[in-house]
Amino acid sequence: MADDATSTTSESAAAAKASGARRRLALRPWLRALHRDFGYLVVGLTFVYALSGLAVNHIADWDPNFIEREETLSLGAPLPAEDDELAAQRIATATGLRQPLDSVERASDDELEVRSGGTTVTAELSKGALLVRERRPRPLLRMANWLHLNRGKKAWTTIADGYAVLLLFLATSGVFMLPGRKGLVGRGGVLVLLGFALPVFYVVLSGGP
Repeated sequence: MADDATSTTSESAAAAKASGARRRLALRPWLRALHRDFGYLVVGLTFVYALSGLAVNHIADWDPNFIEREETLSLGAPLPAEDDELAAQRIATATGLRQPLDSVERASDDELEVRSGGTTVTAELSKGALLVRERRPRPLLRMANWLHLNRGKKAWTTIADGYAVLLLFLATSGVFMLPGRKGLVGRGGVLVLLGFALPVFYVVLSGGP
């Protein structure tokens, strides 16, 4: 009788183990499908945040939002010092400024400053010398930075939070997608630990905040 009871217990345990394995196997296709579809869904947002992150990380080396250009030109003849509007028109023609001009102002008796869009021209009237400064938004990148830094409406906060939740799901589902030695109990687990160790070691070695 004892042998029969032991055998029954062993069979029950084996059956429960097999049932658990089947449930895990049944869940993996759903996990892979969701991981795939959510992964496709966040491709656009990932490009926005990744490219903007790279740009803003190097803000000390460049302006990630604007392209700046500076150039000196000589008209070869003085500009009329007594007629600001006429001088401004000649400056606009020489530099290709968009008209109508945004502003025409005297910086000093011999300097006239003309603005149009993101371009400012400072003219030394007596010499006909021009200093052209241009500041243009970087295509797409400025928009990505604006979104990344959450400077838009409050609705974007909801979108950004949803994106963060999806990233957490993708990271978590990716951990459990593969069984065996390539999964969490093998190589995958080692890589996960390395990923967690990287920020920890950096904080320790750098002295932290």
